[in-house]
Amino acid sequence: MLNVTEKKMKLLAVALPALILSGCFGGGQKEESKTEKRTAKRIAINGAGATFPYPVYVNWAKDYEKATGVKVNYQGIGSGGGIRQVTERTIDFGGSDKMLSPEELDKRKLYQFPAIIGSIVVVYNLPGVGDTELRLSNRAVCDLFMGKIKYWDNEEIKKDNPNVKLPHQRVTVVHRSEGSGTTWNFSYWLSNICPEWKDKVGYGKVVNWPTGIGAKGNAGVTNYVKQTPGAIGYVEYAYKLQNKLSAAQLQTKEGNFVKPTEEAFKAAASHANWNMKSHFYLEGNLLLQPGKESWPLTATSVILLPKEKKEKNKLVIDFFDWTFTNVDNTAIKLGYVPLPENVKTEIRNYWKEVVLK
Repeated sequence: MLNVTEKKMKLLAVALPALILSGCFGGGQKEESKTEKRTAKRIAINGAGATFPYPVYVNWAKDYEKATGVKVNYQGIGSGGGIRQVTERTIDFGGSDKMLSPEELDKRKLYQFPAIIGSIVVVYNLPGVGDTELRLSNRAVCDLFMGKIKYWDNEEIKKDNPNVKLPHQRVTVVHRSEGSGTTWNFSYWLSNICPEWKDKVGYGKVVNWPTGIGAKGNAGVTNYVKQTPGAIGYVEYAYKLQNKLSAAQLQTKEGNFVKPTEEAFKAAASHANWNMKSHFYLEGNLLLQPGKESWPLTATSVILLPKEKKEKNKLVIDFFDWTFTNVDNTAIKLGYVPLPENVKTEIRNYWKEVVLK
């Protein structure tokens, strides 16, 4: 398993350079000619987009390359950039944490299918307050990101944390600086739990933040929170795990507090109603699913394919088909949730009956 070191995260935070993911097709003959191997290594798949699934894509592609030598080159530029570049046909596939509606897919002449389930967590840097010790109500999260709560020992936070010693530390909000699917999901969630946010800010890949400092990519937000006492931000769960950040308990749709755990992510994912006829579009992604144990910020990362590029689409599909079969354990170790088997079957039918027809 690839560990994303702090040094690499710092580099990503500054420039978010191209993330080169290497992969290969599985199941080939053991005895290959040198010509066949050289031919396989010339095959490349080029993608760009969401940083949300980057850690798992890196590991999947590394294992995939060992099987056949086929490369997957992926630039982690944010979901907005991925949608734009695949629409412009400058890449073979786009990665996005914002699902596109059937109407938008038709307009851009794209196909769409889910690749992995992840989650967004609210991370904080509070000396003396450990991981998941802090409870943040919907109202507290709203007021923090609206810039209304200035210090961590505010009464709105204290009332849900009677046994936590909250410091008189100034709050520093950290948010994404570029077009981001993670931001789309996070701001959509805020719009549903916070009327003031809905009225004054709204949701989207880019929003007009009332307060805070922008950082590039999940890596950039991770790095800034880690280095700044009093900071609060939102990142994909894998970044929290790999960098040992602290994450808050949040309220479910029913109002009870829940910790960000694999079980809570699975509980949310179990309520999804995917359908290939709508290109697997879910309004609101997997956010705020019902259930007392469902993590409210669970989300799916999707792959976008140009409709007319059947040969390249077959290569991209072969890669993800291989991942569906071989590397679920890698995803779990990194804090993601593999797609349920019935969803994988539906996606394979979609590939056969729609994408490659």
